[in-house]
Amino acid sequence: MKIYRVGGAVRDALLGLPVKDIDYVVVGSSPEQMIAAGYTPVGNDFPVFLHPTTHAEYALARTERKSAPGYRGFVFHCAPDVTLEQDLARRDLTINAMAVTDSTAQEAGPDPTIIDPFGGQDDLSNRLFRHVSDAFSEDPVRILRVARFSARFPQFTIAPETMRLMRTMTDAGEVDALVPERVWQELARGLMENRPSRMIEVLREAAALARIMPELDLLWAKYMSASAHTSRGSHLLHVVDYAADCHHTLAVRWAAMLIELANATQSDYGDQPAANNAPLSLCTRLKVPTESKDVALIACREHRIINDSLTMPADQIVKLLMRCDAFRRPARWAEILQAVRCYYLLSPANFIQHDFLEHSRVIALSVPGEKIAQETVQRFPAQPARIAEDLFNARVVAVSNFTKKQASA
Repeated sequence: MKIYRVGGAVRDALLGLPVKDIDYVVVGSSPEQMIAAGYTPVGNDFPVFLHPTTHAEYALARTERKSAPGYRGFVFHCAPDVTLEQDLARRDLTINAMAVTDSTAQEAGPDPTIIDPFGGQDDLSNRLFRHVSDAFSEDPVRILRVARFSARFPQFTIAPETMRLMRTMTDAGEVDALVPERVWQELARGLMENRPSRMIEVLREAAALARIMPELDLLWAKYMSASAHTSRGSHLLHVVDYAADCHHTLAVRWAAMLIELANATQSDYGDQPAANNAPLSLCTRLKVPTESKDVALIACREHRIINDSLTMPADQIVKLLMRCDAFRRPARWAEILQAVRCYYLLSPANFIQHDFLEHSRVIALSVPGEKIAQETVQRFPAQPARIAEDLFNARVVAVSNFTKKQASA
């Protein structure tokens, strides 16, 4: 039995990057031998085992055969005679198909030799994403992975033959077999990289964006500006990268991107209810988690009002805060403001709406709600609905006094 470190751990070490996750492959063993050595079996698709002390995952070397459309349609073969090279051959990119002996598990001691049967080191040096073999085309998730890697390593380019293969896969309908949860998982990881715009660009070039997020793909064609040099799509790329430069959360990055979509549909449909259908449809179809979905939909609905808030009367400011549930959920409210700021590409110093609305929220929240409720019940014991009305009016007065002071300062 021999144990190797493979994939991203080798790649990142060669790039001088921190190695976070280590994947182990075991060659020359069987499930029975792994269990006898104290490893605990996990997983249903293929034999993976937990180390008896570190609990790290160790996978048996395997080959695979395509058995059905999509990314789940594979039959795996694991046996002691499966070689390391055969296991590496099934991986996506050459830079992920390298291995080193795991010195901590070998009696022979450290072995610095890099096992690189497909030229991964050369492609690392050339900053190139290149598929290992035509087996790449059997798994549509790999299109998403290449796009995500492009966001993580924006200095890399995609080999022309690999891009052609990705487009062929899209044309064959492989992308259509992806389940929403897996699509969102890869998109979310890509959005959290340093240059998420590269992920969007690669998906467009591979014709996959039109299949995965057709609402966004339209932003490059349907909404070209009069100058023909920019589009809503190009602005979207600037927005999502700006959100990444600000190190914002996933919810903020997703929301900032979808505001572009909401703005485009509002331009197309005016003030009709259909204006917000595209962001909601996209979030629903991809099964976006509630936290990211709520921030995005509220930001899409309110971004123009927030941007114009400095000229709004006090009652409209309080209504805005109430619609956004800013009194009860200040953290989410802060993310909504951050998303709006990113959409308008404003620095914190220039986004004075943020401080203005936050001060308004704090002042409105300082109104003694319990006292107002008690006084209202005493005056109108048969009209409990008056409590909310009186609290709203008191908050409007407080915010109005604040805005007047701001105007006179």
